Amino acid sequence: MIADILAETEAKMKKTVELVKREFAGIRAGRATPALLEKITVDYYGTPTPINQMATITIPEPRLIVIQPWDRSQLGAIERAILKSDLGITPSSDGHLIRLVIPQLTQERRQELVKSLRRKAEEERVAIRNLRREANEMLKDLEREGEISEDESFRAQEQVQKLTDRYVAEVDRLLEAKEKEVMEV
Repeated sequence: MIADILAETEAKMKKTVELVKREFAGIRAGRATPALLEKITVDYYGTPTPINQMATITIPEPRLIVIQPWDRSQLGAIERAILKSDLGITPSSDGHLIRLVIPQLTQERRQELVKSLRRKAEEERVAIRNLRREANEMLKDLEREGEISEDESFRAQEQVQKLTDRYVAEVDRLLEAKEKEVMEV
């Protein structure tokens, strides 16, 4: 029973950390990466489709993304989707491929990105702490119902706290690495 609660809580905390990784990967740090395009979908014959499922995405240079659609008729739709997105990059097309030149970030924009990163990281830390609270409530309910002893409940709550500390530290580590990447000129 206790092991189930701990395993479930840890699985949820892992998912939260994975979410942080995906969120951070999608934030532009002045360097080209295919992750920038992950959230952008194109209306492909009435179906919203991610760009990476309808084109080859390559990074020939550190500041350039090249998108080569498998269906050339979708070139305009991909361009429109990129323009509508919040990337802030204007695509250029030659009829066969789309080129995205990643502009150099200003110091002010870097600081805005860092603030945004910190806000996202704090939201995820709160989510992890909420998972801790839920697990502790379940353990206290088991103790009240007499299914586990007070000592078992206390030890299990300590384990939940250790999990919480570990995953909050992981979010902090990811934040620190991404901040360093964003502030790098």
